[in-house]
Amino acid sequence: MYAITGVTGHVGGAAARDLLAKGEPVRAVVRDAARSADWIGAGAEVSVADFGDRAALAEAFRGCRGAFVLLPTDPVAADADVYHRRLADSIAGAVLDSGVPHVVMLSSIGAELAEGTGPIRWLHHMENRLRETGVLLTAIRSSHFQEKVETVLGAALGAGVYPVFGASADVPVPMVATRDIGRVVAESLTAPATAGEIIDLDGHQYSERQVAEELAAVLGRPLTVVTIPQPAWVGTMVEAGVPPQLAEELAGLYDAEQRGILQPGGDRSFTCPTPLGETLRHLVKTTL
Repeated sequence: MYAITGVTGHVGGAAARDLLAKGEPVRAVVRDAARSADWIGAGAEVSVADFGDRAALAEAFRGCRGAFVLLPTDPVAADADVYHRRLADSIAGAVLDSGVPHVVMLSSIGAELAEGTGPIRWLHHMENRLRETGVLLTAIRSSHFQEKVETVLGAALGAGVYPVFGASADVPVPMVATRDIGRVVAESLTAPATAGEIIDLDGHQYSERQVAEELAAVLGRPLTVVTIPQPAWVGTMVEAGVPPQLAEELAGLYDAEQRGILQPGGDRSFTCPTPLGETLRHLVKTTL
């Protein structure tokens, strides 16, 4: 049995579906019992637990060969740093209490850095808290999600604009599809390494201008690429509806990326094959 958290999201859902397709037993961990029907219908066992409820989460992990965990972001937490560190501590505590022998964690490129990376610093904290439990840990450090385009769909559809938070729209970076991440999660759970490891995820490289061009082709309308100067990052995001504290954190992430400090450094790497166009077509079809 494998416990999968975040099954209502992109990565957790992809991992659970991959495991079920291979005939593996899955315990889908949901925070809301009302969202369990589809997973029961798919053949999964369901456990209801909130990430902040250490006892309930430990029960969801108990008896499993492995568990997949991630750290969700609360955009309106009063003190984001304290909140997310406590949530990471709750997850690590549940792992310790449950006795689950192997954990696969969704992390990020740059998680080896304690500060200066925006919200990635919370993943640094969580990786280390999990290691302290003594569990066999597989940390999957991803580069950009291709699905991040979701955050600019409103601007693209409303104003025909593709905003770029960086000095240039022409710097190519790896972008990976969450379906590929889910597959790596599933494979890591069913065939764990003999020692803890860090897996860097690589993928096709695209500049933000290329992403805008691909999105324009899918939408069937031209998009204007607008490069936002750094002093205006936070204000622009807030005007678009992003909570102020989350906007500050994202600005810290964009700054870290612009400074070039988010670099792969894991034990091994995996190249994700899905091209951006395929992801965008699916994203637009399911969103609109």
